Amino acid sequence: MYVIYINDRPLTLRERSSPGPYGDASPDTHLIARYTGKKKSLLNYVDTLEKSSQKITSIELTTDDLDALWADFRAHYRWIEAAGGVVTNEDNGKQLFIFRRGYWDLPKGKLDEGEDRPTAALREVAEETGLQQIELGQALPTTYHTYRGKKNRILKPTYWYRMTTRQEALVPETGEDILRAEWRDVREVLGSGEPLYENLRSLLNRYAVGR
Repeated sequence: MYVIYINDRPLTLRERSSPGPYGDASPDTHLIARYTGKKKSLLNYVDTLEKSSQKITSIELTTDDLDALWADFRAHYRWIEAAGGVVTNEDNGKQLFIFRRGYWDLPKGKLDEGEDRPTAALREVAEETGLQQIELGQALPTTYHTYRGKKNRILKPTYWYRMTTRQEALVPETGEDILRAEWRDVREVLGSGEPLYENLRSLLNRYAVGR
């Protein structure tokens, strides 16, 4: 199953035999459809989620061949990889958050040419927050979101890793529009009602229960 966030709204691609992730979601706001195999039809669902005025806020597309559906979906996008970390301070037990462009976020950024994912994740955390003493842990679930570039639609997978540190001082990278970097508890952030991207909310919900 793949969950791609488009305009902060989820498009789920899944096999017909797998259960959907939304339970009793209202049909007024949640659409479930079977993929017909027509690649261009995927853009209709993308457009529905891109338009903020639409009442549909989530979509599931089902198929008997998930690999083919994923390949067809990716064909509409330029693929740009990123990596980042959920960093826990071993002394206070809190996680590292940054505040950027009106949202609480996690440190992350694009892979440089020839760079592997763990190296990029560590580099981006260091650059965006000033941390230098970071220990890399296990990989977390990958998130996917889209946006419009100047010439292309962009599909960005972000590869996440658990990280730990004992360093406490933080220096936000203001050149990347990061206004604040703070140690906060994941559960507190999730329950605060403060602005948080939905793909990160999904990731952090899973992180909070140890998945």
